[in-house]
Order: sequence, then C-alpha cells, then structure tokens
Amino acid sequence: MKVHLRTLGCRLNQSEIDGMARQFRQQGHEIVDDAAQADWVVVNTCAVTQDASRSSRHLVRELHRASPDAAIHVTGCYAQIAPQEIAALPGVAGVVPNLDKDRLVPMVSGQDAPPFELEPISRQNKLGAVGRTRAFVKAQDGCDNACTFCVTTVARGAGRSRSVDEVVAEIRYLQALGYQEAVLTGVHLGSYGHDLGRQQSDGLAELVRAILRETDIPRVRLSSLEPWDLTPDFFDLWQDRRLCRHLHLPLQSGCDATLKRMLRRTSQEQFRELMAAARSRMPDAAITTDVIVGFPGESEDEFAISEAFITEMNFAGMHVFRYSKRPGTAAARMRGHVAEDAKKQRSARLLALAAAGERAFAEQFCGAALPVLWEQVAGATEDGFVNVGYTEHYIRVRCIHPRPLTNLVLPVELTAYADGQLVGRLRRDDLAADEAVVTHYSGA
Repeated sequence: MKVHLRTLGCRLNQSEIDGMARQFRQQGHEIVDDAAQADWVVVNTCAVTQDASRSSRHLVRELHRASPDAAIHVTGCYAQIAPQEIAALPGVAGVVPNLDKDRLVPMVSGQDAPPFELEPISRQNKLGAVGRTRAFVKAQDGCDNACTFCVTTVARGAGRSRSVDEVVAEIRYLQALGYQEAVLTGVHLGSYGHDLGRQQSDGLAELVRAILRETDIPRVRLSSLEPWDLTPDFFDLWQDRRLCRHLHLPLQSGCDATLKRMLRRTSQEQFRELMAAARSRMPDAAITTDVIVGFPGESEDEFAISEAFITEMNFAGMHVFRYSKRPGTAAARMRGHVAEDAKKQRSARLLALAAAGERAFAEQFCGAALPVLWEQVAGATEDGFVNVGYTEHYIRVRCIHPRPLTNLVLPVELTAYADGQLVGRLRRDDLAADEAVVTHYSGA
C-alpha cells in the first residue's frame, strides 16, 4: 500500500512519525510524499495551543480533499483529548489513542510489527526516512508534572522510559542507515529513568553516557530539558564533543509570582544558578528557552519583571507563546485572563528580544570555522547549490558550493549573519572528491 504520513508539533511527534515510516517500510509498504497517491494516511496531531488543535483539524480536512478514497488514521495529543471531534471529520477511518500509538502501524496494516533488528545496509534507502540527516529518537513519553497551563499530562499520561539498551540499539540502527545526528526526545526528557528508580538527572546521564560509549554516531543532541531535573555536574557530560553544545531549558516566565501560579518547580534564583553552572562548563553553549506571555493574572508589573530577567539571561534563542486556554487544565479555570491585545504587545516585545539574542549569539562566530551538518539543498545559483545546515549550537548556516553537501559534516568558514542565518564559505580542500565521500552522498 502507499502511505502518506504527516505530523504537527514537537520533536517527539516527529520521532514517532519517523518510526512509523520505518515500520511501514519494513512491512513492504511505500511512503509517498503526495497525499493524492495514498491508500492510507496517518496524522500525528498536536494540542499544545488552540492554534495547534485548529491546525490539526484543518490538516485532516486538507488531506481528505487531496485523497478522498484514502483511509485516514489520526493519533497524537489532539486525537487523545478530542477523539469524537476527530472521528467526525471526513475521511477518518480510525482514531488511535496516544497510549496505543506504538501499535498504530500493525493496527492500520493488519500485519504484525516486524522484530526490531538491524536490516542489511543494502536496504537502507528503503528503510530510512528519506532525505533526513538528523534522527529523532524517542527515549521517554508522558509527564508527571502538573504545570497548570499544560494539557500534555492529560494527552500523554504518566512518565515512562524506554530501556537504555533499546535506545542504544535504535541509534546504532539509524547510524547504519547513514544518519549523522541523533536527537533524544521526550515529553519530559529530563525525567528519563525516574520510573525505573533513578534520581534527578542520573537516569538521563546514564543514557547519554551509554550512547556515547556504545555508538559511533557523530552527533548526539538533547531536546528540551526542564530546569529542575538537572544538577550542575550533569553539564560535565559535554566534555565529549560529540554531544552538541545546545541546551533548551524552558523558563515559561521570569517572574516568581507567575511561576508559582504555573506550578513550575523553579525560580529566578534557581534558574540563574543553573545557567551559571552550564555556562561555566560550556562558555560557547547555545542556551535557548520557551516563554509564555499573558498567563492568567500576569499584570504589567509581572511581565516587566519577567522581561528584565529574560534580558539578564541573554538567551541564544527563544520561542514565545501567547497563553492559550486549554480545557481540562487548572489555568483555564483561573481568574484574571489577559486581553488578547495585551498578549500580542508583550509577545512582540519578547520576539524582538529573542531576535536580538539570536543574532548576537550567532555573530560571535563570524570569522571562525565550525563543522556543519548539511541537511538540504534549498536552491541553486549560477555559482552552485545553496546548501543549508546546522552547527552543533543549532545555528542555521547557508553556503553556496558546486556540489550538494547533504548529510556530510564539514567545516565552514563563517563570514556574516543575514536573514536569520550565518553565511559560510567551504574551502575546496575540505571536500575531497574521493569514492568514500561520493558513496556517502549518493546514499543519503
């Protein structure tokens, strides 16, 4: 059968949809980019905001219009919290709860899932996620926190961890397919191992050490980490340069009063100490964050306190969200909801701050040479292909070169920052035209 897969939202959703693609291929089905060709469609939805829920519904309708005869199977957080709304959409043949998501492929296909094993490399182009250079690896699911704004605990359930051996085996498998980078993902990644009896960051540290020790994949990256899960010695792991120097630590607010209403288990003082510990061990690390504006009860004074603290932290990047009321959460029942105009104004101020921080962090590398994982060709000019990739700090880099560089890790001389990315120049002697490189590229 021909299968079209789509996902919205977080990296964990991307990890799950990539895993489904591999399972469908192992069963002999074909993954197609064009929904109009599909016999089956799978959609992994998101519900983090009202906009995400709306986008999920819109996507299902759009896919049905593209392929009216396809059977659409929907899963993910929005499908979990609003299954009847999803089931009523045109073309939907089934709604799969999040807790059953790991069995979605055999449920859709009617075939048993194949055993997890390393396939012969000769089959790599059929089994890998075509065109991808970074693999999102699901290490953990669910969350035991009770942040008052978040619907994820309702949608994903309690925290649960995969075994170290299983995660390591998957990364070895992906490396054999040619992937250059593994990104560990989870709803609450920092809690990895808590359900297995580990304390604070010990479980995640143990997993990272095992990956670095037992695999040779060139890059390992961690996705979002809650600040209260980490101890200062956790950052000693970054002595291994294969671990990408990028930390995403969600703050959500820089005001202690707002944080208390959010039930966030951190404060200005604790977050400041954690940032200092990370930067003392990794002075060049990119530390990024998430912030919510307009949380119920956030006064102008509270926002000003938050904005000042965010400025002090000097983040390398920041996602800014306007608070979105989610049914079933404690925050939805709170008093003092903020007007939309005020949310937009506060969001605009923080977005300007985010852009300035991102630019300042990236520009410090102008004149330096950094290795870049080249991920795609974004176009072509008379001078060559427009290659786009990312440094270990997750800075986007653009470089024009006579050859496509996709899925190669190569150093680039960084010359300028423009349009939200660094511009680089690749020295010709850094790309030897030998058979190993040619083979590597043709299999990417």
